[in-house]
Parts: sequence; structure tokens; C-alpha cells
Amino acid sequence: MYSLPVPEVIVLAKSFFATAFRSLSRSLSRTRAITVKELRQLSRDRMTFGMIVMIPLMQLMLFGYAINTDVRHIAAGVVDMSHTSYSRDILQQLNASQVVSFTRVYDSIPAAEHAITNGELKAVLYLPPDFAQRLVSHPAFTGKSSPTARPIGQWLVDGSDTMIASTLRSLRQMPLDGLANRTPSLSVPTFETVQYFNPEQRSVVNIVPGLLAIILTMTMILFTSAAIVREREQGNMEFLIATPVKSFELMLGKIIPYVLVGLIQVGIILIMGHLVFDVPIRGGMTSILTANLLFIFASLTLGLVISTIAKTQLQAMQMTVFLLMPSILLSGFMFPYEAMPIPAQWISETLPATHFMRMIRAVVLRDAAITELSKDALWLAGFTVFGLIVASMRFKKQLD
Repeated sequence: MYSLPVPEVIVLAKSFFATAFRSLSRSLSRTRAITVKELRQLSRDRMTFGMIVMIPLMQLMLFGYAINTDVRHIAAGVVDMSHTSYSRDILQQLNASQVVSFTRVYDSIPAAEHAITNGELKAVLYLPPDFAQRLVSHPAFTGKSSPTARPIGQWLVDGSDTMIASTLRSLRQMPLDGLANRTPSLSVPTFETVQYFNPEQRSVVNIVPGLLAIILTMTMILFTSAAIVREREQGNMEFLIATPVKSFELMLGKIIPYVLVGLIQVGIILIMGHLVFDVPIRGGMTSILTANLLFIFASLTLGLVISTIAKTQLQAMQMTVFLLMPSILLSGFMFPYEAMPIPAQWISETLPATHFMRMIRAVVLRDAAITELSKDALWLAGFTVFGLIVASMRFKKQLD
């Protein structure tokens, strides 16, 4: 068997490694050139560069400042049938706890229940006519056990929001030491709690209607955010310019086909939520349809505005994601609206998802009529008209 001399083996080995080194060096040089090219292209893409900076900053601010599970100052009403100094003292003590803030006074329970159904309040405190007698004989007041003791009052709670309902349940055993000038050792319920709309406190009852807002926000905005950009990238813009179609007609025609898509998604979510998770659908079909149509049009219009701003479909998708995160975190889907700081609530009120979240939960879970939710309904309608006008004006400007 023939074998190469040792010097020749060394020469071949050196030649092999030299060739491999040159190949690796050229490969690294080409990779470095592509990397420099991508960095320069990224630096010129202001939209992408802005997303790189803004997305982590927004998440940090939302999770660190705006998101809060410690619910305080829950909007509550009171039905005081006692009108005694004791009832005024108990209301002051409850206000001092900062868990609730009494904003309305009602003369009857039906009026208070109507306010809960409309979403004006999350809870109502009912103090019966014999409130003073119940209070002075209650074990939490006297410190002595009594088998015949009755709750001194009753909380009527909107149970559709499980986190707020859980916070309000903590007031069932409210201590009365501020009235009795002592701290009783007995731990007994002070108030009775009645939870409307979701007495079993199943979180899925609250989640399924909220999913409508999140899914429609994601799909409707995503579908239309690339509408104008896609026409430009596919070379159809010149054709649209040459047609007699007006800007407003183009914007309206772009969103109408997707309305049916949105209604199909609404049907899937509500029907499957009812059949699989036993989520009640208490609202009428007219109110449900109206609420969803208002939000679908508002979301599609927002997507059109994005489409007139973005230069590429990637930028349109980035802007959609940028809007989707606050819609999930600030609309009341994951965290209670009442727990957010005031500045976060201001931002939340600018999002269509926030208004729709209130509407759809009120209609589906509490059987509220769309006429009783006129504030949110008018806001969504106004947002749609304003968005169509802005999108039309921006498109006309690009045509020029």
C-alpha cells in the first residue's frame, strides 16, 4: 500500500487549511456585507426602528404602571332605607376603605338594579329600614355570639366581572370596630352578597364576550390595514387612479366585504361559547347585531387609516400589533378598568375595543338594550365616520 511521504502530507494539510481559511474568510466577508446592508436599511426604515423602541417601552409602562389587579374606588350606589346616623357612619367607613366609591343614591332597589344592568355601577349597597336594630345586635358590633343575628345590609353585585365581584365579596366580613369603638374577635358576615348574572363566578362567562373585542380587533384591523398598501405593491394603484371611483367610495368599498367576515366570527364565538362553555346569551339579537356592527365598522376604518400611513405590508402589520397590545391590556379584557390609573383610563377611552367591551358584556350577559348604551354606541359611530373621512383625505393626498 502506497503512502505519501511525511513532508508531502504536511504540504497537503497546509494547503487544505489555507483553502478552508480563505473560504471561511470570504464567507464572513459576505455575511458582514449583508449585515451592514440590513442595518443601514433598518436605520432608514423609521417605522420599524420606532417599533423596536416603542414596543418594549409601551409594555414596560403598561405592565409596570397601568396594569393593576388591586381594584379600588369601584363605582357603587346606595339604597338607604334607614336614614339614621348609623347608616351615614357605615357609608363613611366604607368610603374610607377605598374599595368602593358611592356615586349614586337611589330610592328603590329596581332603580339600582337598572343601573347595574346598564353598567353605570358595579355594586349597590342596600340598607334596610331596620338597619340600626340589626347593627346594634350584630355579633361584629357587640362582640357576642348570636344565633339569630342577621346581616346588617346587602350588597347587590355585578358578578359578570369576576375580579371586581371577588373584591366586593371581601366586604362581607367588614369589621365594625369604627362604630363600636372596639375590635371584635368574632369573624362573622356583616353583609349579605347577591351576585347578579354570574352567581357561580365562572371566569369563562366574562372571557367569552370579551374575546369578541380582541379577535375582531386583531382580524378586522389586520385585514384592512394592508388594503391600500397591497394595491400599491401589486401595481393596481394606477388603475384605481384612472377610475372615476371617489376616495370615500373606495374606502367604503374596501371595508364592506369584511363586515360579513366579522359577523361570521361573531357567530362562531357566541355559538361555540354557549354550546361548549354554557355562556348565557341574555341579550336580544337586534342589540347584539347592532353592537357588533358598530365595532366591526370602527375596527375596519381604523385599519384603513393605518393602510394610508404604512408604506409596506410589514409596516401595516407592525402598526396593527402596536395597537393590539393596548387593546388587550387597557380595554378591560384582562384587567379591570376601575383598577387603572386615571391617565391609563384616558388612553383606554380612545380605543374602540374599550367601548365595545362594555357594550357586548352588557348586552350579552346583562340583557342591556343598545339604547341604554348610547354613549358607547355613539362614540363608535362617530369614530367610524371620522376614520373614513381621515382615510379618504389621506388617500386623495397620495393620489395628487
